[in-house]
Amino acid sequence: MSFKQSFGKIFVLILIIIILVIGGLLWFDYLGIVRVKNVFSPVYKLMGKDVQTSQTATQSKPLVANLDEDRLNKQKQAIDIRIEELDKRETELEESETKNAQIAAELAEREKNQEEREKTFNLTVKKYDDKEVNIEQIANNLNGMRPEAAVAILVAMDDQVVIDVLRKVEEMAKENGSSSMGSYWLSLMPSDRAAEIQRKMLSKPESLE
Repeated sequence: MSFKQSFGKIFVLILIIIILVIGGLLWFDYLGIVRVKNVFSPVYKLMGKDVQTSQTATQSKPLVANLDEDRLNKQKQAIDIRIEELDKRETELEESETKNAQIAAELAEREKNQEEREKTFNLTVKKYDDKEVNIEQIANNLNGMRPEAAVAILVAMDDQVVIDVLRKVEEMAKENGSSSMGSYWLSLMPSDRAAEIQRKMLSKPESLE
C-alpha cells in the first residue's frame, strides 16, 4: 500500500471521527447534558441560522413558574376560604341569636303567666282566709245568741253562707267537745228552706265560694 492510499484512509477516518464527535456533542446539547451551541455559533452563522441558546428559549417560553404569583394565588385562595368560613359562622350566630331571642320571649311569657297564676292563687287564698275569718266570726256570734235570733239571721243569708256557717259551727263544736247548734237552728227554719239547705249540704262538697 502506498503512502498516498494510507494517508487518504487516515484522513477519511479522522473526518468520520470529527463528524461523529460533532454530531454527538450536538445531540448531547439537544438532550441538555452539555451546552456547546455557542462553540459552533460561527458554523451556524455561515449557514445563515441563529443559535438557539437555552437563555433565548427560556425568555421566549418560560419553563419555570412564577413562584411569587403562585404564592399570592394560594394566599388569596386561603383568604377567600377564611372569608367563607367567617360568613358561615356569622350566619350561624345570627340564627342562634334569633333562636335564643325566641326562647327568651317564650320564657318571659311563661314567667308572666306563672306570675299571673300565682297572683290569682294568692288572691283566692286571701279571699278564702278572709271568708274563713268572717264565717268563724259569724258562727261565734250566732252561738252566743238566742236560737230564734240566730235563725232569723241565717234565714236572711244566702244558702251557701248558711251552709258554711253550719259547717263551721259543727267544726267548732267537735273541737270544743260540745253539742252543735246547727241541727236545732235548721229545725227552727221554714221547712222548705231547711230542706233545700240540707239537700245542698249533702250533694255539694265544701266550696271556697
